[in-house]
Amino acid sequence: MMEARDIIIRPIVTEKSSNLMPLNRYTFVVHKKANKIQIKEAIEEIFKVKVLDVNTINYVGKLKRVGRSVGRRPDWKKAVVTLRDGDHIEIFEGL
Repeated sequence: MMEARDIIIRPIVTEKSSNLMPLNRYTFVVHKKANKIQIKEAIEEIFKVKVLDVNTINYVGKLKRVGRSVGRRPDWKKAVVTLRDGDHIEIFEGL
């Protein structure tokens, strides 16, 4: 089983994710093989909050070219986590 810090890779801080914060929704990049239950448990363990819902989105890496060489950006997974009213995550507050 993966540790909580291995499941949650980093927060996503964009204009779109910032607009979700007043609705108690926070966005994270998570491990590709993590499921919703593991993501929920990891968020609750790391930030000591109550998670109501987890939505996940799988992204396929884009093809990129440099001259004749063709490469691919890595695939990744995003999780949008909804928290209980009154709960919040401090790392986002100062941004």
